[in-house]
Amino acid sequence: MTKREIRQAPRAARRIVVKIGSGLLSDAEDGGKIRTRAFGEIARQVAQLVAARREVVLVSSGAIAMGSRTLGWSHPGRSIPEKQAAAAVGQIGLVETYRKRFARHGLEVAQVLLTRSGLEQRERFLNARHTLQTLLELGVVPIVNENDTVATEEIRFGDNDNLSATVVNLVGADLLVIVSDVDGLYREPPRDGQPKPPLFDVVEHIGAEVERAAGGSERAFGRGGMVTKLEAARAAARCGASTVVCNGRRRDIIWRVAAGEPVGTLFLATDRLASRKHWLAFTTRTRGALEVDDGAVRALVEQGKSLLPAGITAVRGRFGIGDPVACVAADGAEVARGLVAYSSDAIERIAGLPTRRIGTVLGYSNGGEVIHRDDLVLSSPSADAPRDPHASNA
Repeated sequence: MTKREIRQAPRAARRIVVKIGSGLLSDAEDGGKIRTRAFGEIARQVAQLVAARREVVLVSSGAIAMGSRTLGWSHPGRSIPEKQAAAAVGQIGLVETYRKRFARHGLEVAQVLLTRSGLEQRERFLNARHTLQTLLELGVVPIVNENDTVATEEIRFGDNDNLSATVVNLVGADLLVIVSDVDGLYREPPRDGQPKPPLFDVVEHIGAEVERAAGGSERAFGRGGMVTKLEAARAAARCGASTVVCNGRRRDIIWRVAAGEPVGTLFLATDRLASRKHWLAFTTRTRGALEVDDGAVRALVEQGKSLLPAGITAVRGRFGIGDPVACVAADGAEVARGLVAYSSDAIERIAGLPTRRIGTVLGYSNGGEVIHRDDLVLSSPSADAPRDPHASNA
């Protein structure tokens, strides 16, 4: 495939997630002043895509910025309660502004507020998926944001870049467009007073060179820098979706990306993980860890096997049956994560033992695997690492 053909790949995307950053909707240098015109430009472009029979989910930041402005603050809140209060005030204005702008194009919008802790429960994850898919079928544009009013640092996604990648998995999107206030990923961090360095045009794999280039800086009314955009692109890639990071201040940028124009930086999709395994890899938080020996590492990574008690050398943390747990090598590196069939107390008793002794030691058996391969996913692979042998397009 030629470079031109690669760059035109977004034209084939039928379901698109568009993430809008706070830096586009507010001006941090002017006390968080809201750029109302930006809302109209976003609505106009999304309406064009919908008219072209393409489905769009909007993941929009801006509630805290808008709420801070309403409250007369020149900052986004100096404590978690203040940020939550600003989000509560601002979310109303954020969605209402979008509603008015989309109404001009005959489109309805829906507010969808998510938290990481909610989506960690598989049933709630599926409920959110069904709601979003139904809205799209009805021709409604979902506007998704993290529920900052109740989310604390311990339970949040951390930024809407990572939330947008989760939404890609929720709706089975083909393309993620991260609309920011930068042109894309520069080959080295820009320096004040210096000409801007060249951009990465197409990124096939997010390796060390790309990560070093990210550098990134955070802005007052935003949480994510370029590093979080790389994290989102990596997660989206394992959903089978490409990602484009682009500058929302360029005219018609969303439409141009979807039309396959060579704007911004394009991160290519990789092998698609099954949705359930993507949820396990990128949405859940582990409750503990199992240290495994070299033989178990090889069995998991190279052979796609289940984790047996014989390969476990130590148990870290307290967790119950069905909880997500990391599998770590002797050097502490995470090699996989999965849902355990036994509690931490039970695993401590059977660690290092052959499978046949589980029933004798515990007095019961939930099966011979501590983590079955169907409930296990390898940690994000690099270009030269083994792929998950159970990856699926499902």
